[in-house]
Formats: sequence, structure tokens, C-alpha cells
Amino acid sequence: MELAVLDMAGTTVADDGVVIRAFDEAATTVGLPTEGPDRDAARRYVLDTMGQSKIEVFRALFGDEERAQQANVAFEQAYQSAAGAGVRPIPGAAEAISDLRDAGVKVVLTTGFSGTTQAMLLDALGWTDIADLVLTPGPGVRGRPYPDLVLTALMRTGVDDVAKVAVAGDTASDVVSGLRAGAPMVAGTLTGAHDEATLRNAGATHVIDSIADFPSIILSH
Repeated sequence: MELAVLDMAGTTVADDGVVIRAFDEAATTVGLPTEGPDRDAARRYVLDTMGQSKIEVFRALFGDEERAQQANVAFEQAYQSAAGAGVRPIPGAAEAISDLRDAGVKVVLTTGFSGTTQAMLLDALGWTDIADLVLTPGPGVRGRPYPDLVLTALMRTGVDDVAKVAVAGDTASDVVSGLRAGAPMVAGTLTGAHDEATLRNAGATHVIDSIADFPSIILSH
């Protein structure tokens, strides 16, 4: 393997459920009732679609572009306020990234958050130089479950074959994105949003307790 594409929140970064709290603030901002079946259904959808681009999640939930954009801005602000002081690395994550890079494997960190929120997370963790590249959805790069983040990582790092790419994430969307890109190794981690059954049903080739276990799988492949 020459490239490892790793998710952030839930895979390499712990944020103690800030995503759902930020979603609740965003949903309230755009007028979703604070209690009741509509709020419960929206929370369930957010959990089911963890890992996807947040603006796409809000578009699906609210249907209206202006309302989705308003919710996305409120979400990003709430997430950044809550997560800035509370995020921390998943135990062993920094060491795993270092081990991969020391072995000559390029590492790209990806997220469904905006570039601004990703930069905040990296700065809070002291990770601004930890990876070869960091990526978020944006113009010409769709978020998960599309394959764009993985394929963009491949192109921008100069790796010449998707058969040399390994992907790891904690959600079904991470797994589907890696499989759609054609990566032969797509691991689900049990430190985030989705359980083993969900990850395996999505098609994960491996399910691991933590990203700390990922280098030994890649380097023995």
C-alpha cells in the first residue's frame, strides 16, 4: 500500500458527541421543533448519515437550499465552539499516522466538515503538519458516500493505482466511499458512529477496534 485515506471525527479524532449537539443547535436555528417525531427522525437521519458532507445532509433534511445553508452555517459555528477545547486524538492515532509515514505510506486526512472546521480541528490537536494532505468536500469534490475524496487524495499525492490505496473510517459512508473508489482495503473502526454490523453490511473488508490497529494491517498486506 502506498496511500492511506483516513477519516477524522470518530476515526482519528474523538469529539464526545459534539456533532449531535451541534446539529440540535442548527435544527433549532432553522425552526425544527425541539421535541417530537420530526426532531427524532432528523436526529436518526444525522446518525445514519454520519461521515457525509454536512451540507448534503441538511439539503436532504430540509429540502430548501436557503434553509440548508442557514443550518450548515449554524452547525459549523456550534461545532467549532463546542469542539475547539474538547477534541482529542483517538488513542494511538498520531502514532499510527507516524508509523505509516515512516514506512513510506502517504497519509491523507478527510472529513465531511468544511475546510474551516477541519483547520480548527487540526490546529486544536497540534496536527497541522501530521499528514501529507488534508481534504474536505468542495467545488469539484463531492463528500461521502461519493468516491471523490479518496480519488482526489490519490491524484494529489501522485499515487498511480487505486489498488495501492487503503481507507479507514468509522461510518458506513466512509466504507461505501472507499469501495466506490475501488480501494481494495476499506476498514471500519469501532471508535465512532457505527457498530460492527453496520460497517460489515456496508462492505468493510476489515473491522478494527481502533485506527491504532490499522498500520499493522496495511504494512502486512
